[in-house]
Amino acid sequence: MATLSLNLTHDAQARSWLASANGSDFPIQNLPYGRFRRTNSQEAWRCGVAIGDQVLDLAHLATQTSWLGAPGVNTALAKPAAQAASRDLRELMRMGTDAWHALRVAMFLALREDASPAVQQVVQSALIPQASADMTTPVQVGEYTDFYTSLHHARNVGLAIGNGGLVTPNFFWMPIAYHGRASSLGVNQRLHRPLGQAMAPGQDRPIYGPSQRLDYELEMAIYVGQDNDWGRPVSMEHAESHIFGMGLLNDWSARDIQFWEMSPLGPFQGKNFATSLSPWVVTMEALAPFRLPFTRADEHPQPLAYLDGQALRAHGGLDIHLSVSLQTAKMREHASPAQEISKTNFKHQHWCVSQMLVQHTAGGCNLHAGDVLGTGTVSGPTAQEAGAIIELAKAGREPITLANGEQRSFLLDGDAIVLRGACERAGFVRIGFGACCGEVLPAMPH
Repeated sequence: MATLSLNLTHDAQARSWLASANGSDFPIQNLPYGRFRRTNSQEAWRCGVAIGDQVLDLAHLATQTSWLGAPGVNTALAKPAAQAASRDLRELMRMGTDAWHALRVAMFLALREDASPAVQQVVQSALIPQASADMTTPVQVGEYTDFYTSLHHARNVGLAIGNGGLVTPNFFWMPIAYHGRASSLGVNQRLHRPLGQAMAPGQDRPIYGPSQRLDYELEMAIYVGQDNDWGRPVSMEHAESHIFGMGLLNDWSARDIQFWEMSPLGPFQGKNFATSLSPWVVTMEALAPFRLPFTRADEHPQPLAYLDGQALRAHGGLDIHLSVSLQTAKMREHASPAQEISKTNFKHQHWCVSQMLVQHTAGGCNLHAGDVLGTGTVSGPTAQEAGAIIELAKAGREPITLANGEQRSFLLDGDAIVLRGACERAGFVRIGFGACCGEVLPAMPH
């Protein structure tokens, strides 16, 4: 399991000549990728990099070469990497870690405050304000799989629905997942409340109609960066070289529909109506300073050999602070901001990102660059670290009360959910993931 080491792009003293980058979610130590076009235009979606409050247009930048001339830039790799990214981020992904690193170094040096005036002028010409850009999914996602890797979430939901917090035995031996629906992935979604079947408690006949138990799930998205051949599993040793980066993900869930349909198979219409992504992919190289040792409590089984390794034990974890905020329609009417209702950390997950990828390919499944793996809900050990409202409100029995007096057992029409994430560590610059936003609209008429 190869992990990118710390290098000049993690230098906490480095600042950008672009003032908005310094102290923002997107300093030069971050440089996440996304897809954009100018607002109200019919331009083709194209790849960009977030820097401060701007988007660096890689299609424009790739037509230039002078910005690649700084000492330390591997031009032989950085130039074709920029050209590949300008066409399709998946092309850059397939070039591998050396190309990813070369382009990152080139952009870092071109944006650093000591870049020459000529380089600054070229880069400046490729900047577009984020406020003037529409965003879509960072890549055109081919396949989407959602995992279930938080022990705290599994226990909390079990307690909420009355099974005593029991967790199935297989949870402790492998990352569990189901195949989702890539076509319903989106950015800044305004989603309609789904229709479906549900069985009310004490009834013997299901009803069909709008979900009454709509929920969010605080998750992270893992972006696959390398294809693996059909029939050939990826080993733990090579897993990280197959992961390009991570973003935020909201796995919207219609709990009443979900729980009725999940016996005996997995989620279907309770999940496939919408999944929201944040616009930006933070690369694994940017996350290198925030790695943690992977540890497993003594009372739980240690991973089988194919899901284990020395490098995993040394730095398989990730220290990512996450939060959920809710803004009701009434709050918007009064110009009140979204209220934070929970916060947690990705380090609490029972399984790591590399283990999820390895498990996905263990049977021979061939992943492709640009595929998305959801991590499953991220919940922590305390009540206020729950990653879904079904946990916070105890399946509706204990509604949460907002600052304006409104209460929520599940989401109502007009509610908007905002997920945020950031990494912080002494001696390094804070980097952010931006926001993953979604608003609930009334159900569509049948």
